[in-house]
Amino acid sequence: MKFQRLFLACTVGLALASAARAQLTVEITGAGANRLPVAIAEFTGERTVAQALTSVVRADLERSGLFRLVDAGGPLADSATPPYADLKARGADVVAGGSVATAADGRHETRVRLTDVQKQAVLGTPAYLHSGAQLRATAHRIADFIYEKLTGEPGVFSTRIAYVVKSTGRYELKIADADGANEQAALASREPIISPAWSPDGTKLAYVSFEAKKPVVYVHDLASGRRHVAANFKGSNSAPAWSPDGRQLAVVLTKDGTSQLYVVNADGSGVRRIATSSGIDTEPRWATDGQYIYFTSDRGGSPQIYRTASSGGNTERVTFEGGYNVTPRLSPDGKSMAFITRNNGRFQLALMDLASKQTQILTDSTKDESPSFAPNGRMILYATEIGGRGVLAAVSSDGRVKQKLSVQAADVREPAWGPLVR
Repeated sequence: MKFQRLFLACTVGLALASAARAQLTVEITGAGANRLPVAIAEFTGERTVAQALTSVVRADLERSGLFRLVDAGGPLADSATPPYADLKARGADVVAGGSVATAADGRHETRVRLTDVQKQAVLGTPAYLHSGAQLRATAHRIADFIYEKLTGEPGVFSTRIAYVVKSTGRYELKIADADGANEQAALASREPIISPAWSPDGTKLAYVSFEAKKPVVYVHDLASGRRHVAANFKGSNSAPAWSPDGRQLAVVLTKDGTSQLYVVNADGSGVRRIATSSGIDTEPRWATDGQYIYFTSDRGGSPQIYRTASSGGNTERVTFEGGYNVTPRLSPDGKSMAFITRNNGRFQLALMDLASKQTQILTDSTKDESPSFAPNGRMILYATEIGGRGVLAAVSSDGRVKQKLSVQAADVREPAWGPLVR
């Protein structure tokens, strides 16, 4: 990984070779300590639907690394009293059961009951009306409900991720569920696609495409498939980052010389420069409160992370340890910052507590890039290389839970985790 490669935003995402092999597969490579023992009983009702719901809920919770799945011993309807003695003997602290009923119009009503086994207390009884096509989405909602009830944090199983994959001479910007399923192509091109960024409401993606034989920033409406140009000035247009209110984009432009920071309205109007440097300024990211923009710059001689007021003004240096720190990504609560650091020749994902400036390296890989926080701040998605092939990986903010997301016979990069959408 070279500094110039990052700073010119030419690290392209790599894509799928064919639709038949398109789906990301998730491999759990590490789990958290003190996992909560949870039993997810087989749902009752129409067998195919019930089994599919149950399997997705179980997979979601197991993938989080926070739960240890315990055999429930058999099906359990939402109206049935759990076999408390048996569940305690099996080591379960919590059990979830459910039932699926099918109406005359073909839609399904799924009812769930979550129960504290130790206290024999009901924690919640949500119900969901859904079609067969919404089965996986409903299962993710159930897993989110269980996750939030047991952790106090919102679950992210219903969120989506964007990433770029490449086959020979072909790039595709993909969108998928957080578990890698239901992937769809938002854009396919023979030219590179890089830097996808979700709008705060999850309805749009900003990205950079080279289809015009130069980097141009587009904003893509996911529902309609329509898009518009947000930045196509003289020279390079790159690294879009949404403001928290979704009205503006921070971008990197070379229209006045070297790569510098600008802010533009999401419709492409009202461009204004927010920082000035004799070096390269790039990779902007807004702070959660919108007051600052963090970015990478070599203005001090080596690539380091800085921040400036989003309205323009004085610039402050944020990273001081090491000679290479790039790609700042702020946590949803604004208390920490993920970034890529060079550590003994390896490019690794690190996390800084912004108050104390204490930094922890979270990965043991060598070519990490493009970190992206889950919207609850629990996990960080990033790109890396394994065996010379681009894959996605995820690690928890404490470094204990690890996952690998890959596409068979294809390279994949440029991940972006979408927001919570209620």
